[in-house]
Amino acid sequence: MIGRIFRVVRTPVTLLILFGVLLYGAWWGYNNIIKPVPALPPEPCVSQTVPKGQLKSSQVVVKVYNGGDRKGLAADVGRSLRTKGFRVALTTNTVEKIQKTVIVGADVNNPEVKFVKTFFKQSVVRSDQRVDRTVDVLVGNKYGGFDKKAKTTYQLDTDTVCLPSQTPSPTPALGN
Repeated sequence: MIGRIFRVVRTPVTLLILFGVLLYGAWWGYNNIIKPVPALPPEPCVSQTVPKGQLKSSQVVVKVYNGGDRKGLAADVGRSLRTKGFRVALTTNTVEKIQKTVIVGADVNNPEVKFVKTFFKQSVVRSDQRVDRTVDVLVGNKYGGFDKKAKTTYQLDTDTVCLPSQTPSPTPALGN
């Protein structure tokens, strides 16, 4: 008698368990389909030769962020950097509240970070171990100003330096 009841109950219980596994698989698949595509990792720096050990402003990629209350400050600083030959990749706002100008790069002793710092009065330097060797300039409420007399070259002790690629990486075409 108990064997008969077990056989009668076993089939619906097995179907319920399999249905649960199917629902879990559907839930997992749906969540992974709607998940945003992860961003590409930053392109690592490329070792470049610098003639006569002189790093030029045109070899340095800068992103400018406004962390203060003054509207358009990042755009103004970006224009000033462009007039000095820097490759300004981005000018926008940041949620981080900034007082003094902050220069952010891979390491505080990297030549591109020291070079960009020469253009900003009363600035502090911070490192974040980035691999692409771009330099961020965060300007804020106590922006010390832009040194228009700063040189557009920076003397190095070596003839090579690791900087962002000078040529853009190719973008794959759709359908390939």
